[in-house]
Amino acid sequence: MKNTTVLISGASIAGPALAHWLGRAGCTVTVVEKAPVFRRGGQAVDFKGATHLAVLDRMGILDEVRRRQTGGTDQEIVDANGRRLAVMPGEFSGGEIEIRRGDLAVLLYERTRESCEYVFGDSITSLTETADGVHVTFERGAPRTFDLVVGADGIHSNVRRLTFGPEADHVNFTGYYYALVGLDFDHPPAMYNEPGRMAALGGPKAPAFLVFASKHLDYDRYDAGQQKRILADAYRGMGWKVPELMARLRDAEDVYLDSISMVKMDDYSRGRVVLLGDAAYGNTLGGFGSGLAIVGAYVLAGELVEADGDHRAAFRKYQEIMHGYATVARQGSAGPFLAPSSPLRITMRNWMFKSRFLLGMMLKMTDRFATSVDLKDYPALVTR
Repeated sequence: MKNTTVLISGASIAGPALAHWLGRAGCTVTVVEKAPVFRRGGQAVDFKGATHLAVLDRMGILDEVRRRQTGGTDQEIVDANGRRLAVMPGEFSGGEIEIRRGDLAVLLYERTRESCEYVFGDSITSLTETADGVHVTFERGAPRTFDLVVGADGIHSNVRRLTFGPEADHVNFTGYYYALVGLDFDHPPAMYNEPGRMAALGGPKAPAFLVFASKHLDYDRYDAGQQKRILADAYRGMGWKVPELMARLRDAEDVYLDSISMVKMDDYSRGRVVLLGDAAYGNTLGGFGSGLAIVGAYVLAGELVEADGDHRAAFRKYQEIMHGYATVARQGSAGPFLAPSSPLRITMRNWMFKSRFLLGMMLKMTDRFATSVDLKDYPALVTR
């Protein structure tokens, strides 16, 4: 196959999944990751429907993912006094299989570390396309040239910024933020709302999971102290267990705050550079990110093999398949659902979980989105 040296930026889910398939195809793969090490655990991600499970099975990891799954957990929606108002069932929040993001990333890393090169604690600083490759410079490592470069580095993709321009041109802020807080806070899964704010304890995302409406905030995503101050301001005066949570926030070692945003890209590639996963079709908390990542990695690798490495033909076909499948990522925001803007909207959201008919309709709709692609076999890839 032509174009066999590939640089992948990002070692979460999409990047290692692609490394798995390209390694099978005989490519020389390098994965660069800004973080110094893998982080186990983290928020839960989920897979749903026959398409997601088929790709995991073809990767040979379905049984291992099942063994490591956290299990969908029902979560009570409560009032300020802790009285149950409704129940969010585990099948709604956790799909058919739920697993910690970090645990899945480590599983994929363990399957690919012998067949590809991983470089941790480094990041791409420039991409210059030449007649026969892409010249890449790094923050720490020496410059190198690769046949192809893949941006699998998330919704705030560095590769997308370097290749397609500023993030603001491609990422739409929806008016909400979310936070994951790591605390030793032993509490059964429960969620509480006030208009424009949600606080959940003991649920699948993290020991504490917060969502709140806000104007656009200018802050450092790597400054935990600054993020804690933003959360303290956003949740001041809220009831239920929130005052206790905020009092303990200052001692939390693990805090992650980010916007709820959607990536909208008409083209996933430019020249020898292509985007994969959230970098191309992300929708924060949309419920389909992990599925789109593994399916996208399978399709991209499969099309490269079928095209014998002709990146123009492969990228064109990958775009055609995934742009339709990723339609769900361009629709809606989880913010208004998790943190409705008024008491009436909170009540209406809770009614949905009380109605078996409405809940069943929602579950059928998510299953339809998860399976709305004709998954090719790519026998030359799967049988290698």
